[in-house]
Amino acid sequence: MTTTPLPRRAALLLAAGVAAPSALHAQGAGAWPNQSVRYINGFPPGGSTDILSRLFCAKMSEITGQQFVVENRSGSGGDVGLDAVAKSRPDGYTLGLGGIASQAISPTLKPNLPFDPEKDFTFVSGLWQLPNILVVNNDIPARTVPELVALVKANPGKFSYGSAGPGTTLHLSGAMLAQLAGLEMLHVPYRGEAPGMLDLMAGRIQLMLSNFPSTIGHVREGKVRALAVTSAERNPAAPELPAIGEFIPGFDIVSWTCLCGPAGIPAPMAGRMSALTKRALESEDLKRAYLELGARAWWTTSEDIAAFRAAQEAKLRPLILASGARSE
Repeated sequence: MTTTPLPRRAALLLAAGVAAPSALHAQGAGAWPNQSVRYINGFPPGGSTDILSRLFCAKMSEITGQQFVVENRSGSGGDVGLDAVAKSRPDGYTLGLGGIASQAISPTLKPNLPFDPEKDFTFVSGLWQLPNILVVNNDIPARTVPELVALVKANPGKFSYGSAGPGTTLHLSGAMLAQLAGLEMLHVPYRGEAPGMLDLMAGRIQLMLSNFPSTIGHVREGKVRALAVTSAERNPAAPELPAIGEFIPGFDIVSWTCLCGPAGIPAPMAGRMSALTKRALESEDLKRAYLELGARAWWTTSEDIAAFRAAQEAKLRPLILASGARSE
């Protein structure tokens, strides 16, 4: 597991969320929430997903006057935690982290998924979007995406890219690069991003498309060289890095997450959840804390995030199938 360094602004925001929150909940005993809310994160503590989740929950605690308690229930790439959300009571007091891994990739990758990514959830809003970074070993002479593409094309089958495992966004980012640029590269899956990064630094693999928060520090310390980000646009946290799509039309893949609960949460309650989530995600301190980690706070309507999820599943399915990824 890669532990993401916590910027000072994010640490202050987390501390504020633990302190005595505001009295918004005094508007009425029947208003949601009138007790603490369990937020299930299907990934281990310490990584970027955990930190971003805790920042959001701290802000929700501050706004609502009720504690949003993060429960890390990791396993199977986030599926274990999301399955627990799907099977909880639809009373509004168990919510969780959905997103690209479990709700857009797993449906194609895992035929025996224990939940239906569309029907088993009440979608509340998007939460954040986070790009990956294309990085190379310092001994690789390429300093731009076109130079890397030319180098790999001149040496078919001799370049390897690492990922955090088959079917992860890191793997699919590399597969998309190979597909759109017509490259022949070997995929080397690791059990997590950290061992892959160590092999990249040592020169045992040549490139990776790795998570922004856990990688940008290595870039700034000169341990690896960054060439571009995987999002459609440049990232404000590293505006000097171009988007891969500036050189390879159509390239756009980011990690995205959403807030969801089990199916059947009453519509008025879900609407209040959406309104409070909007207030949290549009607060200036949370937006700045997210940007310091390379993430973009991303509120959507419940209808828009449900449609986005379905579109992402359809978009990624042929890429997953072509990549040869198999569930472990």
